[in-house]
Amino acid sequence: MSALPIHRRTLTGLAKGLKRREFSSVEVTRSYLGRIAASQPDLNAFITVTGEAALAAAAVADARLASGQAGPLTGVPLAHKDIFCTEGVLTTCGSKMLANFVSPYDATLVARLRDAGTVMLGKVNMDEFAMGSSNETSHFGPVRNPWNTAMVPGGSSGGSAAAVAARIAPAATATDTGGSIRQPAALCGVTGIKPTYGRVSRYGMIAFASSLDQGGLITLSAEDAALLLGAIAGFDPRDSTSVDTPVPDYTATLGDSLEGLRIGLVRQFFDKGLDARCEAQIRAALAVYEKLGARLVEVDCPNLPLSVPTYYVVAPAECSSNLARFDGVRFGHRCADPKNLIDLYRRSRGEGFGAEVKRRIMTGTYVLSAGYYDAYYLKAQRVRQLISRDFAQAFTQADVLVGPTSPVPAFPLGSKTADPITMYLNDIYTIGANLAGLPGMSIPCGFVEGLPVGLQIVGPHFSEARMLNAAHRYQTETDWHLQLPAAYA
Repeated sequence: MSALPIHRRTLTGLAKGLKRREFSSVEVTRSYLGRIAASQPDLNAFITVTGEAALAAAAVADARLASGQAGPLTGVPLAHKDIFCTEGVLTTCGSKMLANFVSPYDATLVARLRDAGTVMLGKVNMDEFAMGSSNETSHFGPVRNPWNTAMVPGGSSGGSAAAVAARIAPAATATDTGGSIRQPAALCGVTGIKPTYGRVSRYGMIAFASSLDQGGLITLSAEDAALLLGAIAGFDPRDSTSVDTPVPDYTATLGDSLEGLRIGLVRQFFDKGLDARCEAQIRAALAVYEKLGARLVEVDCPNLPLSVPTYYVVAPAECSSNLARFDGVRFGHRCADPKNLIDLYRRSRGEGFGAEVKRRIMTGTYVLSAGYYDAYYLKAQRVRQLISRDFAQAFTQADVLVGPTSPVPAFPLGSKTADPITMYLNDIYTIGANLAGLPGMSIPCGFVEGLPVGLQIVGPHFSEARMLNAAHRYQTETDWHLQLPAAYA
């Protein structure tokens, strides 16, 4: 048995160890469940821990491993963001509105990972209905950053990122509507990938903004992400936005040469809003890519600075429509003793939703209302097309775009909750990819005063294999992705 502790291994390393029978899935699962219990008071990363079911699934996985019928992911544990429906388990979306909702079915992503033999450790915390950039809007309390528990982990997939960074789960599913995989991955020093819109089924993923939401992954390494993405990607007839295109073996091209790869540096990514210390780490990472044979090219996306205002018209509009179903009638929170139907709606929604969700519902309802639709929503959709064209033009000059994921490292809990606009600006580098439906990644590339810095990679539609290889080659030259917080070593 290797001297490397179980929690220090990547998901790929765990899969190899299980296949070689260095340890059992039950041993691995017990190890992570113990770490979850020990960390929960400090991190608050989990909403629900499914320990008994996890150990039962691990025992089944061990039987398959022993019989030689195991797949590449059999017996590997992971956690699911609490926005994915899981049969027989609470699915809360981090909200009081769904605090008691037990899903009767599995999301497609959950089912595919279950069928691949993975073991679900539980459901991780998140910003309420995925609305937030700091994981402070959850009804179940904020998640804390493992590198410094006085800091935010990013959001909305903060529970996923914190769990992987603290090694209390080797990987976690996540969702990205405007940067909610990449930004927390950057702030917690882990690898996060948002696939192309339509690459991973959204069936069973509770909707925030349907034209922007995309399921993805947070892992330790690009190699881990490649292995998992192959399991969850692919057409799903139950999702009308799912794209029917073949799924490549994302692990097959890891290690390909980067000689001649054109890396585009978007001028707008290196503006005055970027922390100079973060920029220094990004520039150092770019030097590694040049050493690997890549060529740096400057590109221009003039409409990209309009991403934030565009997003905060489109996303709230879609949110106001999607969340209309939560009315206290069929499911979700219901107020006590309603006087009439209007009172039922008003108090159930007023009590069930938190402040940020209410803010976005009201904004969305306003921009869709008569007299304002053309002025706001329609105009935002037109600007969205201009942003998409900017990216398309940039990809005629570059194979991938590389830059910062977040303008700053993790910030203190509570420091931006009173100023929504300042909070929204944390997504300034990530939102564009969602508006254009492009795949994007964040990988760790250094530290600023003990806090991680993320490097973002964005590619053309369905270029996940190219992005993963670019990330993997960088990670073979550096070890930022293997660093872990001292408290969780």
